[in-house]
Amino acid sequence: MYSPKLFLSSFALLLLTNAVIVSQNTSNHGKAFEQLDAVLPSATPYRGIDGAPGPDYWQQRADYDIECTLDTEVQRLNGNEKITYYNQSPHTLKYLWLQLDENEHQGHLDHHHFNASSMKEEMNEKALYMLESWKDKNKYGHIIEAVTDENDKPLNYIINGTMMRIDLTERLKPNKQISFNIKWHYNIIDRVDGFWGRGGYEYFPDEDNYIYTITQWFPRLCVYSDVEGWQNKQFTGRGEFALTFGNYVVKMTLPDDYVVGSTGECLNYSTLLTPTQLQRWEQAKSAKEPLQIITLDEAKANADSKKSTKSRTWIYKADNVRDFAWTASRKYIWDALPHYNANGKRVMCMSYYPKESYPIYSRYSTKAVAHTLRTYSKYSIPYPYPVAISVEASSGMEYPMICFNFGRAEEDGTYTERAKLGAISVIVHEVGHNYFPMIINSDERKWSWMDEGINTFVQFLALSEFDNNWNHRRGPANKITDYMGEAPNQLEPIMTNSDNIISFGMNAYAKPATGLNILRETIMGRELFDMAFKEYCERWAFKHPTPADFFRTMEDASAMDLDWFWRGWFYGIDAVDISMDSISWYKADLENDPAELTVVDTIIKEKPFDDISKIRNKESGMAFDVDKDSELVDFYTSYRPWETEDSVQTKKAEKIVFSKKEKKEKYNEKNYYEIKFTNHGLVMPVILEWTFEDGTKEVQRLAAEIWRKDENEVKKVFVKDKVVTHVKLDPYRETADLNERNNSMPMPETPKLFKVYKEDEAEEVLNPMQKAMGKKVKP
Repeated sequence: MYSPKLFLSSFALLLLTNAVIVSQNTSNHGKAFEQLDAVLPSATPYRGIDGAPGPDYWQQRADYDIECTLDTEVQRLNGNEKITYYNQSPHTLKYLWLQLDENEHQGHLDHHHFNASSMKEEMNEKALYMLESWKDKNKYGHIIEAVTDENDKPLNYIINGTMMRIDLTERLKPNKQISFNIKWHYNIIDRVDGFWGRGGYEYFPDEDNYIYTITQWFPRLCVYSDVEGWQNKQFTGRGEFALTFGNYVVKMTLPDDYVVGSTGECLNYSTLLTPTQLQRWEQAKSAKEPLQIITLDEAKANADSKKSTKSRTWIYKADNVRDFAWTASRKYIWDALPHYNANGKRVMCMSYYPKESYPIYSRYSTKAVAHTLRTYSKYSIPYPYPVAISVEASSGMEYPMICFNFGRAEEDGTYTERAKLGAISVIVHEVGHNYFPMIINSDERKWSWMDEGINTFVQFLALSEFDNNWNHRRGPANKITDYMGEAPNQLEPIMTNSDNIISFGMNAYAKPATGLNILRETIMGRELFDMAFKEYCERWAFKHPTPADFFRTMEDASAMDLDWFWRGWFYGIDAVDISMDSISWYKADLENDPAELTVVDTIIKEKPFDDISKIRNKESGMAFDVDKDSELVDFYTSYRPWETEDSVQTKKAEKIVFSKKEKKEKYNEKNYYEIKFTNHGLVMPVILEWTFEDGTKEVQRLAAEIWRKDENEVKKVFVKDKVVTHVKLDPYRETADLNERNNSMPMPETPKLFKVYKEDEAEEVLNPMQKAMGKKVKP
């Protein structure tokens, strides 16, 4: 016996099965425009769905009092520090994790051995050394002499590579703090010859002098956050730092002929500088040009003098910073220039550099620092710290308020334009890191792009304002195409952990910077992008943002759905390649009208709605009794009498046409260009440059959403009042299109004609259901 309910259940199962089969086929629009909801982490009370810190956001704090002594004879740094750790989380902590970054240089650690290597027919000395460089590294790394509590009682600890865990005698409850002490020392590496390192010394054998860059030098707290608890991922030298904000007082003791530059403000210049130097320092606070506190002649004389056997202590204080670094040398020239934020706050921009850098740095370094603060503050937040320092140390690395750069001249004092521009570029980049990640404090250990990529993007803006003809290496869309066109096994998404990236410079710096540039210039527009980007910076200054916080804020603050862009550019490896496949030119036929057309109209036979007792489903061929199965029939969706055989009639419909005069006046100048585009990779806006026969040009932009219903190909008709002689895709090379050879094609020489008319003459009819609802429809 037939059961309607059983039939409908079986039919539903059949539809579901078919749906599964269909879903396994290739969709015409793929996933490019689907939301990232399933990819991004869920919102929490700590991080909002809008990308802002949540109402219960929290983060930890660690304050440091450090005393250290630099032994310049044996190249050793000795330190003793008191750390006060504030547990502002809702969790009770049993132990603390600290970072021992100097341990990175220890040869037995895994990261010296887990990269692949191979032999070639020809190998240079450095390549051979790198195969076993770890053998020379056993005397380096932190030596922990003691870990004690406030009462000098020993605390248990264990060291695992670059991480040290300290077990607490009493668990640290929420809203409580603990103080403890660590005594340590380490041998300073030669960071120029034999080692690659961010911190260490550079030796000048002709003078028997050193430049010290003391970085990542003291045991410091790992981040404990709502995202993953302890961020205690090992430091391998690639993924940089995740650090906790705090306040510092640091005392550095070293020979008294050394000059020190540091994170923070010096508290005892009055006891360290000569009266003349102190006077210059005061004058520099209102200078219009960089003023030298230590001059070239003074630096040369100091470097050439007999080394002092006396020592003195420099004291620096820094508040609300995530790290602390310093430099020292007998060779330094030191200049300074004030910069004033929009809020009127003075920042002392300073440079320290040896005589080898004087030709470039005396002219450009401190001015480049000030320019960086001006431009970065405009796009993010006003620079909050009292100083910003550039140090020429034949390297490039950044820390709060201080960075290390390169920029030396030739021995005769000359320098190339390339050397000058390279120095300015690296200074802007490294000073810019004060914002990303020193203030907008992302996790570099996991996501290098959040500091390197974002910073490279703002560096692009800053250098463009420094010189609008600057030849950018990273940022312009056309500069990334070679990388994006590489073999898939040489690519990985931007959203790849720092240690796993193959082409680090391209993936962590260039591609994200280029993507943000495309967002600003092509997708969002400058005003909207700048507003949203500034919102992100303001929301997350002095906090710990994640990629999701950035993505969500950019959308929340702009009212733009950018999930398609994050998905393609940040989570994928596809290159951009949109081709122009065909162009057809149409014009209206001014002489001929269309023929009379026979159309099928739906005419509903008049019968009372209540008298209808049967509904025939044309697809299934089954009939249901309305009275018996009314619970199975939704009349508003299933009852379609205009589709039944007895409700369709055929009639003639005349087309209402134009007079020839009307037609000519309306369509004589109209040109219709139908273009077929094919997308071979990542979806992007379609940008066209039209060239007309009178020589004028027009640029037309179609949003990326033109691909939302079919990611593979699309046809689009463009109406122009002038004849087109040429059309080109991506004329300004702003979408990173990989293959520009398919961005244009020959225009048709003659148009195709189409017949045009006004409209069909047709009557309006009502079907019973619509009549009951009071609605009219056209057949």
